[in-house]
Amino acid sequence: MDALTGARLPPTSHPPLNRRAVGAVVLGNALEFYDFTVYAFFAKPIGEAFFPANDPTHSLLASLALFGIGYVMRPIGGVLIGAFADRAGRKPAMLITIALMALGMLMLAACPSYAVIGGWAQVIVIAGRLVQGLALGGEVGPSTAYLLEAAPPERRGFVTSWQIASQGCAALFAGIIATVLALAVGDQAMAQWGWRLMFALGLCVVPVGLIIRSHLPETAGPEEDPHAAASTFGVVRRLLRDHGRLLGLTFLVIAASTVSNAVGTNMPVFAGATLGLSETAATAVPIALGLASVIFPLLGGWSADRVGRRPVMIWPRALILILAVPAFAWVVQAPSAASVYAVTFLLSALSSINAAAVIVGIPEALPRAVRSAGLSIVYAVSVSVFGGSTNYVVNWLIATTGDRLAPAYYLAAFSLVGTVAAMLLPETRGRDLDADAAA
Repeated sequence: MDALTGARLPPTSHPPLNRRAVGAVVLGNALEFYDFTVYAFFAKPIGEAFFPANDPTHSLLASLALFGIGYVMRPIGGVLIGAFADRAGRKPAMLITIALMALGMLMLAACPSYAVIGGWAQVIVIAGRLVQGLALGGEVGPSTAYLLEAAPPERRGFVTSWQIASQGCAALFAGIIATVLALAVGDQAMAQWGWRLMFALGLCVVPVGLIIRSHLPETAGPEEDPHAAASTFGVVRRLLRDHGRLLGLTFLVIAASTVSNAVGTNMPVFAGATLGLSETAATAVPIALGLASVIFPLLGGWSADRVGRRPVMIWPRALILILAVPAFAWVVQAPSAASVYAVTFLLSALSSINAAAVIVGIPEALPRAVRSAGLSIVYAVSVSVFGGSTNYVVNWLIATTGDRLAPAYYLAAFSLVGTVAAMLLPETRGRDLDADAAA
């Protein structure tokens, strides 16, 4: 079928999967992590712009709460857009999500501050985060299902791992641009308007993504699929009935991965607010995060194609469980830019290897008719609960207890849960994507 028609391909056909197509598919996830990284780093000036307070800590916590508000809509986006992708196709769902994502980012970047329009500023930025949360909740399922279904069977792990590697590319880009801007204009300008420019730069790639995504072929399967016409409620009911155990374990595995990502992106705040490092040193932390998150997901995907999904899910997560507390203890005892960068790189590398296996193994375990919805919903719920709360919780724990190792304890606890859950998941390497999936 001509790729320009957008017609669905039979499940056994693979559309041409060139670099441009892969880039367009993973762009939404890249934008998500770019926004995630930029917001996490600039949480303090964003809080001062929209939630001014006499106590800087209260302003920071208000900003982190705003960050978490967007996660409220993620499960709704996962249900609505994920199920839509299983009924109408992956491509239309991916076009909707990237458009909504751009709208949400624009509302935050362009909104006047509280000093200019008062409480309306808070209304606008909250609405923007809700719109973006809706889009992001529905993004990961369709785009991951597309990569999985379009990839050659023997390379599914590596191709799908670009979904995770794109996050690293975005974090690396965010870190480099933020560092260059901070050195060029200074900390004061970055706090006043530089953070808005960071969001605006992310928006520049949206038109390219929309154009390329609109020309992708469809992979959802034949339109006469008996499950394609099922209602959203019917899709969710089928998922819970037939795949409840799998979804429960997946929730725990993704929760551990989400907490790892959140602790990593919180490292600039940890370095500055908790360890007292300079703004310039803290700004460069996402570079270490990005470097690890670009290289190691691809290693994880490559390994998952060769040794299986489960081992690559289990061992890196178990290593994080073992190393989290000693690594943070070293940073606290010898606080420096080098120690923060090293620990950020190490934990991010291990988490990235693990995440690559997770992002391919979970949708492989689900049948095509509910693959997008299943991954979207469980990912959105898990990320909504833990992605939106982790930064707030670890900073609150540090402020309340005075224990600077609080992030390490939190990360280790979730890594224990994630390791056990991964041990209970089925192995899916070599599985026929149209065969009955594991319940």
